[in-house]
Amino acid sequence: MNLPSLQGSIVALVTPMTADGAVDFAALERLVEWHIAEGTDGIVAVGTTGESATLDVAEHVEVIRRTVKAARGRIPVIAGTGANATREAIELTAAGKDAGAVACLLVTPYYNKPPQEGLYRHYKAVAEAVDVPILLYNVPGRTGCDLQPATVARLAQIPNIVGLKEAKGELGRTRELLALKLPPRFTLLSGDDATACESILLGFRGDISVTANVAPRLMHEMCAAAACGDGPRARELDRRLQPLHKNLFLDPNPIPVKWALHQMGRIGPGIRLPLVPLDPSHHAAVREALGAAGVLS
Repeated sequence: MNLPSLQGSIVALVTPMTADGAVDFAALERLVEWHIAEGTDGIVAVGTTGESATLDVAEHVEVIRRTVKAARGRIPVIAGTGANATREAIELTAAGKDAGAVACLLVTPYYNKPPQEGLYRHYKAVAEAVDVPILLYNVPGRTGCDLQPATVARLAQIPNIVGLKEAKGELGRTRELLALKLPPRFTLLSGDDATACESILLGFRGDISVTANVAPRLMHEMCAAAACGDGPRARELDRRLQPLHKNLFLDPNPIPVKWALHQMGRIGPGIRLPLVPLDPSHHAAVREALGAAGVLS
């Protein structure tokens, strides 16, 4: 199995939609071209930010396929294929592989709150069923369960489980994970923009980022500086990005980031219920953050 090089600023890409909620594939292709031009190091298609919860299976797979096609091998495309039913996760992961993704990102099963042994067996079953590099994804604030470092260490022994997106947002967890004796092939990535800079300076390889949707160049430069150990440069860039890290979560993700991209003229206004457009009370704060990062005047 060829293991992809996953590092730097990896955008958790939105799924553009027209006003009636239809997927806008032309806008998706334009976004991919823009990210490549701006230096983005990788793309996650149809993760949480890509509204995986409200795309049907055919749309889900087609967005992955179109993203891979648009990227044309210039940067890696990772498919979001997690589910809270193991059989469904296996089916989606197989479809993601068939669509051409270099790896699949699987969020911990949500709502049913499995114990650590259940999480271990879930990921093991997917990894054994589908011969594709797999990234674990821990985001307890959204899923209701927390993939513990000891379970990560067990899972890292499975050959095609190649990394973790850790989005707990605590530097204490970053340090716990870095202290584990993980295989050299196993990649630790942040999934929390607010702490990504410090996590990379401590030893993570990159960040799967919401902020990169609107500030791809700055996120790439920040991640690159942090990866090189240039703390002053990385922190200065991150200082400019911190208002985005905060204000892009004033409403649940991806509501603010899709509104911001629409204001930037990158995508249409569409978002699917039960999500709704950004509350007008947050418009000024998101605009201010975009201005601070220099991506909207």
